Amino acid sequence: MDDLQTRLNLETARIAWRELGRYFAAGRVIRVSPELDLIETAAAFAEDNASRVKGWLTAGRVGPVSDDEARAWHDADVLVWAVVVKPYVLVQHPNDD
Repeated sequence: MDDLQTRLNLETARIAWRELGRYFAAGRVIRVSPELDLIETAAAFAEDNASRVKGWLTAGRVGPVSDDEARAWHDADVLVWAVVVKPYVLVQHPNDD
């Protein structure tokens, strides 16, 4: 693991989805599908690896959290893994299909 990934790993934590409401409202929360490694994905965002991120976006593996997802996570009081890569908060719900 390189220095960036080590730092991101140390900054990753589980947080209640409800705590991220203001970031979601600002359009700054990015969902990362469970088949991707959250730290590797965050590193690609931090390094501005556009081709890699674009591939994930196109495949639907990363993208904005939908209103329906946000509502369901809020209602279920879900905990997500989260890491900040300014200006975004990348989140991963480990039980997503």
